[in-house]
Amino acid sequence: MPFLLTAEQREFGRSLDALLTAADTPAVLRAWAAGDRGPGRALWGRLADSGVFALAVPEAYGGVGPLPVEAAVACVELGRHAVPGPVAETLAAGALLAGTGGPVAEEWLPGIASGAAVVSLTLEGYGPYAADADAADAVFTVTGDELRLAPAPGKPMASADPARRLSRPEPGGAPVAKGRAIRPAARAAGDWAAFATAALALGCGEELLRATVAYVKQRTQFGVPVGSFQAVKHRLADTLLGLEFARPLLYGAAVELAGGSPGAGAAVAAAKVSAGEAGYAAARTALQLHGAIGYTEELDLAWWLRRARPLRDAWGTPSVCRARVLAG
Repeated sequence: MPFLLTAEQREFGRSLDALLTAADTPAVLRAWAAGDRGPGRALWGRLADSGVFALAVPEAYGGVGPLPVEAAVACVELGRHAVPGPVAETLAAGALLAGTGGPVAEEWLPGIASGAAVVSLTLEGYGPYAADADAADAVFTVTGDELRLAPAPGKPMASADPARRLSRPEPGGAPVAKGRAIRPAARAAGDWAAFATAALALGCGEELLRATVAYVKQRTQFGVPVGSFQAVKHRLADTLLGLEFARPLLYGAAVELAGGSPGAGAAVAAAKVSAGEAGYAAARTALQLHGAIGYTEELDLAWWLRRARPLRDAWGTPSVCRARVLAG
């Protein structure tokens, strides 16, 4: 079916782009990776004021959602600017707690919507590690029919992305909710986490392509810009095609999620594998065409280069996502 973003949705994306451009996210990323959470939490609050985290929280708990299309718009922009923190996990926690209901939802969802609470989580089937758990106010874990609040985030370990630490939450903690509602809520949360990560990967790839196009226009060889070489043009065109083919899959998945379609999970998996692979291909293109300068810590591009592969693999590797698409 035909689908275009509305004028309001496009303006929402432009407003977030302006906010994040003014925020100097490379400096925020460096501070976050060094353990200084202050600039990142301040930026998180400004994003919350713009309504980003309320998009996954129902109105009954102080949110405006669930609004998957607007969430896709937001996460693409956050991916383009490499915003640090457990963005996908916090949005997924909104879906998890909304499906769970009860006292735990009443306690945490208003804080998620307002930006006061930064949340991470782990779900069965997606690995034991929580992203940025050491920077989160809460880490939720789901096992079977039980939702628990981890008593401690666990020791953080290094990741391919230095601004994205991984931790194995400590076991234990009394259940904060239990019952038959937990499993479907966890499935919805997994879909939201994969969906948001796909949007972040698409945005990351877009920024890598933009920076690479700008660079090959400036770098010269044999007296001409290297961007004029046919091989370079073909590589950039292939990268652009990958990103543009991923975009309709992402928004198609958003429509499926918004409508509560039974096929939403498969649509999310298709979007995740397409956007993740396209973003990672953009990173490889950027690294090749920047040459040795692409490896340097001083170049801001390095933060996007090191983010592309973790985003590709988080919340569903390409092989897992392809299997889910085939299973329908």
